[in-house]
Amino acid sequence: MSASSPAAPQPAVLFVCVKNGGKSQMAAGLMKFEAGNDITVTSAGTKPGTAINPLSAEVLKDLGIDISAEKPKALTEENMRSAGLVIVLGTEAEVPAVEGVEIEIWDTDEPSLRGIEGRARMELVRDDIHARVKDLKHRMLA
Repeated sequence: MSASSPAAPQPAVLFVCVKNGGKSQMAAGLMKFEAGNDITVTSAGTKPGTAINPLSAEVLKDLGIDISAEKPKALTEENMRSAGLVIVLGTEAEVPAVEGVEIEIWDTDEPSLRGIEGRARMELVRDDIHARVKDLKHRMLA
């Protein structure tokens, strides 16, 4: 009888933005929705705010995703190492390189640059992040 080999470690991802109240929380909520328990998902901010952006939570609620109870958390070297893969949403957050950690930057859509504000802006941001999250899920689970 042969001993079974240990299972491969579960893939993990850490989503990061500046305040950890909008885009990174949306990405984490969307990945949890898409991947269920197949991927360990966390989020953090380089300068965490105090609350979740209400519009971010509202447009995710449309998809049946509730992030309203989440709290912004600080980016640390430890949470970067735990994930192994860090996705930076937008170009404002400055994430330090950490040996052994892959960092990918998503230059996400910013509808406000086209004069689109409010809920319409947040729906476009959500949809851009959702498409990227679906692609990432397929890459991580391939």
